[in-house]
Amino acid sequence: RTVAAMPKSVAHHQVAVASVFAPTTSGGAGFGPSAAALACGLSLCTAAVYGANRKDAECEIMLSPVTEPATGILFPKLCNGMSLAGCGVRYKYGFVKVYAVGSYFDPLAVSAVKTRGVDEIKTALLDPNVPRTIRIVMNRNLSIEKYTTAIVEALEPRMKGEELESLEEFKKLNPKVDLVKGAEMEMTIRGDVLLYKNATGGFGQIKSVAFTRAMCATFFDEDAVSPTHVADVLKGIKTL
Repeated sequence: RTVAAMPKSVAHHQVAVASVFAPTTSGGAGFGPSAAALACGLSLCTAAVYGANRKDAECEIMLSPVTEPATGILFPKLCNGMSLAGCGVRYKYGFVKVYAVGSYFDPLAVSAVKTRGVDEIKTALLDPNVPRTIRIVMNRNLSIEKYTTAIVEALEPRMKGEELESLEEFKKLNPKVDLVKGAEMEMTIRGDVLLYKNATGGFGQIKSVAFTRAMCATFFDEDAVSPTHVADVLKGIKTL
């Protein structure tokens, strides 16, 4: 069918896919041919599910969201041209479920490391040169001040005194609007660049390898903010 003939949610999804996976100019930032292939597959899947040939509806099942078990929050299989490796929950005081977090990786970028041992995979997870998107979904209301303070407090010791001005930049990327349950933030890391999507849908970026390295460590080192997230990613990355 045409986009106009599809259900509204699917039509919006198709438009979003087209915008995310649009070809990039030479030398510019973007996701490149592998992501375009993913986009093509996703579009064909959607067309099959909502077109005349419903025998291909298994595509919809393959792309159905994953439920984070502790919170019930759903994570789509694809985000920013990358595939979901795993998700988990951020606890406070050992029992308050603050937010769910999921991480997405480019299957081609991790193809060489995913078949290796756990230690090598853990090393790759700490490397900001391995592209990823970290997606946070709030499980409860929280003031924006508490959210940014918690992130900064986790980042600062991991930055070891380097490029600490980027912490203030991060605070400024979050408008002074308190977070509600279901609010979403996305952090896409590529080398020394973090592209941030805040809870209101605004975008900004930080260019600092000390910052991106610390962000990877915050979510993937031995003292990561969500051990369940790390465990699920270590398991799921092998299947990408």
